[in-house]
Amino acid sequence: MTPVSGRTALDLLDAHLEDLWDGADLPLLPDGLDGHAVDEAGGLVHWALGRLKGLSRQPGDVFTREAGSLLEELRLRVCPWNAAAVRLLGDAYVFVATGPRSHENWAHDVLAVLHRSVRDPRGWIRLDPDRTNSARDSVSAYPFDPPVASELADHLYPLERRAADGAVAVMTEEWMGEPAPVRTRPDQDAVLTDARTLLDRYGPDACYWTNARAAASGPAPDFLTAGLKGTESHHFLTGEYINGFDLLEDLGVIAVSHDEVGVFWSVGAY
Repeated sequence: MTPVSGRTALDLLDAHLEDLWDGADLPLLPDGLDGHAVDEAGGLVHWALGRLKGLSRQPGDVFTREAGSLLEELRLRVCPWNAAAVRLLGDAYVFVATGPRSHENWAHDVLAVLHRSVRDPRGWIRLDPDRTNSARDSVSAYPFDPPVASELADHLYPLERRAADGAVAVMTEEWMGEPAPVRTRPDQDAVLTDARTLLDRYGPDACYWTNARAAASGPAPDFLTAGLKGTESHHFLTGEYINGFDLLEDLGVIAVSHDEVGVFWSVGAY
């Protein structure tokens, strides 16, 4: 077997933990990690392997949750982007995921992200509260029921970068009963900084799209002033009533670069 580098060791461990989180029947420790690779990867891999070795395989549901928690903590320590994502959107009902740009028509790549059929190309964090929801047994993209690729663009409007920053920033708000909209918060600048950090990932030439009707008349709506509750959007959510949840409202931003597509989606549910 060809020795792996320190960076590859980190990627290998990340993929292994995600498979364990998915419930895959795999050995506790990943194949292919020799001592040299672990040493080259440094303290982060040493720390994660030590935590992994301490996990008990039984009961199985507890093990998968602990593997998922370990994966999320590992990713948080990897880069500032991950920390910004969790700080800004980790407590809200928000889907955040990035996939590779593999098609000239990027709608195919967006659908792959929504259906969870691709991994983040950089191994960075994904926020997906429905990742293991049993609702996905009947609606694979739950909570989404997106249009087919040929019709996706018909439900989207272009956004200028500054407006995209504002849209992602207000996703930290709650749909119902938000006591402190971003426009009123003393940490508004910090919130916007985290939103900019997330979108900076896609580079200066990225294009942005939203399902918010506020962008129908122009690419620069003021999402901060309107707040999350002030948006009206084309619906990307399933209409099926599953597990006692009504999905009521949504706001999405899609980032498209030459190499990646990023999806940021806030969901209002009751």
